[in-house]
This record gives sequence, C-alpha cells and structure tokens, in this order.
Amino acid sequence: MSQRLIDADLMPAQMCKKLDDFMHKIQGLSEILHIELSDFQADHIALRINDAELAQLAHQEWLIQGKEISSAVINGRPIIVIEFAQPLKALGWSIECLELPYPAPGKRYPEESWEHVEFVIPSTAETAQEYLDDLKQRFTNFAKHLDQLADKGIKIKLSSPKGEGERLNNPTVAFKHQGVCIKLHPHSLKAIVESERA
Repeated sequence: MSQRLIDADLMPAQMCKKLDDFMHKIQGLSEILHIELSDFQADHIALRINDAELAQLAHQEWLIQGKEISSAVINGRPIIVIEFAQPLKALGWSIECLELPYPAPGKRYPEESWEHVEFVIPSTAETAQEYLDDLKQRFTNFAKHLDQLADKGIKIKLSSPKGEGERLNNPTVAFKHQGVCIKLHPHSLKAIVESERA
C-alpha cells in the first residue's frame, strides 16, 4: 500500500468514498444541460493525476480492483483503461471501467481526483458535429437551451480522439463546468478496445 497515494487522498478506497458526491455533481450538470442520463450507460470514469509517479502508484493499486484492457498512447501520453472486477455503483449507475491518463507534460489539473464520466448515447454519427446534431434531435430541451450554456459558464468541446489501431470512430461531445465534466459518445470504451484488436 502506498503512503504517497494515501497522503494524496488517491487510494482506490479513498476515491470510492468520493464517488457519490462526484456523481451528484455529474447529475447536477446533466440537469443544467437538460440531458436525462439515467437511462444511459455510465461507460467509464476518469481520474486525473498531475504527478507521473503518483499515476504509476495509482495504476498498480487499481489493478488490484480489476484488469487492464488497454494501454494506448493518445496525444503523446499513455492512457490506461482498467475494467473493474466489480463495477462501481453510484446513483443507480454501474460504471465498468476506469480511465487513468498519465500526466501530459506542462498540463496541470486544478485538483487530482475524479474528473469526468463518459456516457454512451448510441448513434451512427462519424464526426463530433454530426453527433452533436444527433443529441440535439434526441434531447429537444437541450437543443432549446444550447445557446445559453456558455452564459452559465459551461464549456463545450467537440473532439474525435483516436488511439493507434482503433477501427471505430467515437466522436465525443464534452461539457465542462466548475471542475466537473460529462462526455458523451456513441460507443463504449470496451467496444473501442475491441476494435483495436479487430
């Protein structure tokens, strides 16, 4: 057991105690967005750590809770995906995987903790803009309020992150507000990992 992780409040047991509070913030953000997420899969949760040695220690500790299903280099840094032996449960969601990015040089997060949850909202969209258009059609209240989100301090980012060897496009729409981030995409992380093996 790592004293450094304990001191940083980043041991898996410590992180699990913070999960309900974090998911309440995710729920709150989804309500501001007018996107009802309770019917959709909470695909994975991401942890942000600024220090490479702490990330390595966290990586080893989380492996006790499951198995590594992917280690891809995306934007020049390793991003580890661990599938939990027992999904994390919070607010009716069952979260299957952890995304643990090693820190990117020169980038620091204001807080080392949970950072975002990604939800799967199925779609055949190939680009992030097409996916956003799909979301607007599916969630009409979201479409009505979309132009007001910036005034509420919500940042929207469209991206199509892709690791080497991935066959499946997974366009992403992310919403960030007060240190909490919701990402939506059409395919699960496990489906993306399987596409790498195809």
